[in-house]
Amino acid sequence: MNLETTPAATAAAIAEMLREGHFDEVETYFAPPLRAVVRADALRAAWTAETAKRGPVTGLGDPVAEPAAAGLVRVGVPVHCERGDLTVLMSVDEEGLLQGLQLTPPASAAWTPPPYADPATFTEHEVTLDAGSSTVTGTLTRPMGPGTRPGVVLLPGGGPFDRDETSGPNKPLKDLAWGLAHRGVAVLRFDKITHSRPETASARGFTMSDEYVPHATAAVRLLRQESTVDSGRVFVLGHSMGGKVAPRVALAEPAIAGLLILAGDTQPMHHAAIRVARHLMTAVPGLLGQDTVDLFTRQAANVDSPGLSPATPAADLPFGFSASYWLDQRGYDPVQAAAGLDKPMLILQGGRDYQVTVEDDLSRWRAGLADRPDVTIRVHADDDHLFFPGTGPSTPADYEEPAHVDPAVIDDIAEWLGRTG
Repeated sequence: MNLETTPAATAAAIAEMLREGHFDEVETYFAPPLRAVVRADALRAAWTAETAKRGPVTGLGDPVAEPAAAGLVRVGVPVHCERGDLTVLMSVDEEGLLQGLQLTPPASAAWTPPPYADPATFTEHEVTLDAGSSTVTGTLTRPMGPGTRPGVVLLPGGGPFDRDETSGPNKPLKDLAWGLAHRGVAVLRFDKITHSRPETASARGFTMSDEYVPHATAAVRLLRQESTVDSGRVFVLGHSMGGKVAPRVALAEPAIAGLLILAGDTQPMHHAAIRVARHLMTAVPGLLGQDTVDLFTRQAANVDSPGLSPATPAADLPFGFSASYWLDQRGYDPVQAAAGLDKPMLILQGGRDYQVTVEDDLSRWRAGLADRPDVTIRVHADDDHLFFPGTGPSTPADYEEPAHVDPAVIDDIAEWLGRTG
């Protein structure tokens, strides 16, 4: 069932459904990938938690629409509450279905430059990365001053992220790019193909390699051609799934000088989904129900099944990804891939991270690379998954508050780059 109207009117109507508590009706407008990970009970819990913080809803503002990517329009609907506002941010496709839905701080809580980056010390310009069958756009951040310098290509985490890895009011990859450029490092970051063309995520045959490798290798080659970059010192820095796939990128592009892996997951993703769901049931009561854990458990069993084949329906698998995506994931061991590379590595982990953890993920990096003197591993005890410092247990609500990547992380990276290569 679709709303036969404009994306802005669709979003306004859905916001009204949320206000009236018609969460089951909202779910009928979810596109398959969104329906695979968010159900009505989780939406109800999230809405209840947000309005509990801000007070009863007093009204809805006018929707603000802007093109997001091919076939998508991003629409924000302000929600006015007694003690503060929030925004319902939706990505509406051509069929009137929701590819994404977030409850975010109001638009006024915009990203601001981190205190450790002076924009007067670097310039930025748009680039296009051509991978043959597809192109994406990105940003090259070039430090001012003479001489050549190291270069870093940034890879965001899993999901249809833009070049900044935008999460609510935060842009952790932009923090990294600006912080490193201020320290004399050239940085190239780019929109993922799943952001530019979201329909690719559910395409038959699409894999994690397709999601990252073609444009990441194109980015490395472009950066190596920059006159101000030392072509022998171009590195890849991956965050979360970007860190997981970084060894595969290095296998595809031998000219890469080394890898920086930030919160790179090593536990199979379909198993991690169950662990994270169970954690959130305890850490944020009411956010997820047992039915979500049960759903992930059934889907994970299908991934592990010897009967998994390209013909297995995506609806029976986690996150709405195709069977080809999961066959590729199942056959890839990032630690084993990294161990086979003759390249230096810096691996950083947040101690408060509940998505990629010291116990479940970093332990595998440590064990698999224990005999490598060219691998440096550090834990930033106070940081969460986005490397934002804080105290107490980390929850999804932390990502909604304006924050910046820990300056100690910028220091670690800049100092490691300075003595490597």
